[in-house]
Amino acid sequence: MSEYEKAMRPEDLTRFFVERSNAGDAAGVAELYEEDAVLAYPPGSRTVGRAAIRELWAKVLAGGPRFEPESPLPTLISGDIALTSTPPKDGTGARAQVVRRQPDGSWLRLLDQPEFVPPAG
Repeated sequence: MSEYEKAMRPEDLTRFFVERSNAGDAAGVAELYEEDAVLAYPPGSRTVGRAAIRELWAKVLAGGPRFEPESPLPTLISGDIALTSTPPKDGTGARAQVVRRQPDGSWLRLLDQPEFVPPAG
């Protein structure tokens, strides 16, 4: 396994996600998550754990999707926990991640809500 660049700021995780996804690197995407991370994807379900996240992204990336960078909203940090988010370019909902500082000072995703569409009404 190659050594991946570590996210030394919470905002780096989103940039690395786009770079690694566009390179078709499911293992690299999975390395952005803690071992027991929870990903709210596919819609309506959850994918739990880095291994399951790697499997999921291998399937998703096999279709060759392209991801565009999105401007981050301000990051909220409290100690070793941070909330990162981006508004999707299509203007629907928001993406949000809870990330945690690791012992080496890097950051990994703990909870990932890639799509949130508010309830109608």
